[in-house]
Amino acid sequence: MIDKGLGLGSAIGNTSPITPNLPNKPEKNNLPSGFDGLLDEVIKKQPTDQVKPAALDGSVGVGLKFSQHALDRMNSRGIAFKPEDLARLNEAVDKAAKKGSKETLLLMGDNALIVSVKNKTVVTTMDREAMKENVFTNIDSTVIL
Repeated sequence: MIDKGLGLGSAIGNTSPITPNLPNKPEKNNLPSGFDGLLDEVIKKQPTDQVKPAALDGSVGVGLKFSQHALDRMNSRGIAFKPEDLARLNEAVDKAAKKGSKETLLLMGDNALIVSVKNKTVVTTMDREAMKENVFTNIDSTVIL
């Protein structure tokens, strides 16, 4: 056998297949596969009495609507409201309207919502972490729930 500096040594002329020394494949487990599986698992663990942003589909009850931006922020920040919370928000917007408000900041628990009172539309939502170091402009009222 001639080794031409390729470092093959005794492997030349050997007809058996060469298999790389790879670690054994992990056994299948009950963990979700991929992002979709993980997302489904997280959604299943959420309390069932909360209304998820996708379920809002832009409007709530009698007249309060959520802009697409607000729905996106709710999704990205993991914000969900119970049906009774949505009723309280609706009442707060009505109260702000009776006082002549045009744009209001609603504070409820750890969440803040900017609402166009005239359009009865939630413009954006944020959690406590997103509120830090934030300056709210063009707001003429605040309702604390």
